[in-house]
Amino acid sequence: MRIAVIGPGALGCLLAGLLSKKAEVWLLDKDPARADRIISGGGIFCEGVSGKWQAKVPVVAKAADIGGVDLVVLCVKSYDTKDALIHAKDIFKERTAVLTLQNGLGNVEMIAEVINPENVYAGSTNHGVTLIGEGRILHAGEGVTVVGNLEGTIPVALKQIREIFNESKIETKVSRDIKNVLWSKLIINCGINALAAVTGLKNGQLIEFENTAELLRLAVTEAVKVAKKSRAKLLFDDALAKVEAVCEATADNRSSMLQDILNKKRTEIDFINGVIIRQGRSAGIPTPVNFTLVNLVKAIEFCSKEK
Repeated sequence: MRIAVIGPGALGCLLAGLLSKKAEVWLLDKDPARADRIISGGGIFCEGVSGKWQAKVPVVAKAADIGGVDLVVLCVKSYDTKDALIHAKDIFKERTAVLTLQNGLGNVEMIAEVINPENVYAGSTNHGVTLIGEGRILHAGEGVTVVGNLEGTIPVALKQIREIFNESKIETKVSRDIKNVLWSKLIINCGINALAAVTGLKNGQLIEFENTAELLRLAVTEAVKVAKKSRAKLLFDDALAKVEAVCEATADNRSSMLQDILNKKRTEIDFINGVIIRQGRSAGIPTPVNFTLVNLVKAIEFCSKEK
């Protein structure tokens, strides 16, 4: 199988490195200079729960250098989705499968505006990865990856994705209920990411302090109300207990949104807590805590750009 991973961030590097052990894998970057630096630096280097390893995956900035592939794994920020697909147009064949493992909701719909919807698959992964340098990652935690399509069917392409991921030591399951998987992940992210980005706290610290623990509870409560109004069936009965358990299990992790803030990068706040605000407004459900978190994150983003 020929695979192109789009986006040399933490998750993109992890997946490209692991998949390269069982398939022909290319990593597509939008920045030619960075692509060259990763290659000249020896490729991808990982340390952490999956061991200490190196993968000399080819990294390019021109999709034409890759040619047609069987599978595209999209690991860019949600706000870069359309631009990334346009940049990668030369790697798509008629039946190229596209798997998004991005945060938030709405990515599948955006991809389907550019790619045949029948070839688009969604997924959620519980791997914890931190980018510590270009092509350098810390694999902080392992977890199950779940993939599926919004129609709830299991076509051959989806089975092939599951197979190659599992062969590459990326534990993967197929779900006929991927929409609810994505909603469940969104609820967790709503409770953790923005609050961590605003406070600078690690995941475990969010539930150690009374004030942040209360804000987390309120943000999750709002998100659950919106999810239920959207007829989402969450994968857990007690959402707050689930989010708190994730905080404990990833206590030393800095959320991806906090990492973006620390690196003065744009966050995915509009695709996480922002989803709750928009859908809450449409459903007539107040979401004051999520509204406040979104605006605080955006204020921090703006101030970072000004410095």
